[in-house]
Amino acid sequence: MNRATPAVLWCFLFGNFVIGLGVLMVPGSLNDISHDLQISVAQAGFLITAGSVLMCLSAPVFATILGKRDRRQLLGWVMFWYGLAHALCVLMPSFQYILWMRVLAMVAPAIFTPQAAACIGQLASPANRGRAITFIFIGWSVASVVGMPTAAWVGEVYGWRVVFGLQSCLALVSAIWVWLVIPKGLSPPVMSLSAWRQTFGSMPLMMTVGVTVLSASGQFVLTAYFAPYFKQTLATSPNELSALFACFGACGLLGNMLISRHIDRMGSARAVNLCLLLMSVSLLLWSLGSTVWLAALILVPWGLGMFACNSAQQARLIQLAPSLASGSVALNTSAIYLGQAIGAAGGGWLISNHAIEQLHWFGWSGMVLALVLSFQAARAAHRTTTR
Repeated sequence: MNRATPAVLWCFLFGNFVIGLGVLMVPGSLNDISHDLQISVAQAGFLITAGSVLMCLSAPVFATILGKRDRRQLLGWVMFWYGLAHALCVLMPSFQYILWMRVLAMVAPAIFTPQAAACIGQLASPANRGRAITFIFIGWSVASVVGMPTAAWVGEVYGWRVVFGLQSCLALVSAIWVWLVIPKGLSPPVMSLSAWRQTFGSMPLMMTVGVTVLSASGQFVLTAYFAPYFKQTLATSPNELSALFACFGACGLLGNMLISRHIDRMGSARAVNLCLLLMSVSLLLWSLGSTVWLAALILVPWGLGMFACNSAQQARLIQLAPSLASGSVALNTSAIYLGQAIGAAGGGWLISNHAIEQLHWFGWSGMVLALVLSFQAARAAHRTTTR
């Protein structure tokens, strides 16, 4: 029976949009954060690194300790906290206070995204599961379409505090929507210690999670610093920077919609490999983007693959072991944020050492390694199922 009604799907999609907006608005606002707080771009980038580390470490922990708590109440309060924490960031007087509050706010993505995926995995019928999971992750793609360009433009024109204030309001709307729509008593299977042992002992699952770490690292070496990179190398205006982010995000939305439509037919592993290949093409051609228009064109394959890859990875993990979904999706969420932390930290170090124009080569290397590991993970999964 398929209990993943349109109302529930759209509620989780909007929640992921708000979560994604909160994560992505910092890279878009990095120029103004650096200028307003009188810190370097590399220091401002620590907002990304520190938040990513918190999300990485806490996602599996929450998957274990949350137990059978009603997910309607849990996810509603999580979104309420997300809104409150960003409102408090607006009021903080210095970077140190903002950093601590931002890190605490990142508890919400560590809980909401994996728990929403696990809930949909429980509510949707097996025949519709892949499509339902990738559908709610379209919210992240929409966040890239709206969030990054809006944050870039609003941050440049009105300041980053306005961006954070808008984010706070949207999170409160999401909290109310969750409380109104999500079924009472919804609780995915609890991850026991034996279930965690099964998860960590599964070679296909852990290799798939490794793909996420490598691909996220490769992307965030450069993605975290898009705003300062384009400003330094192309001297972009606020409108041009916003347009580049909009192009990137629109491609992300299109890619996620296409994957959502075709993933059950083509298979999640093939979908992931296609996305990784597209992103590696963009990074390989990156140095050819000598104008805003050429940069926008080169961003197209990357945008098509970026969020579609995350969605397909979640579906891939759930299809490999539905009973371990709460744990594997939480681990994959941790892997995303671990990769973001590694990439952002590495990118910041390269920028500090005056190597901003070499960021894409490090990103490309990570993407190629992810593609190789993804093929190996598919082979391992095939061997496991044929035993």
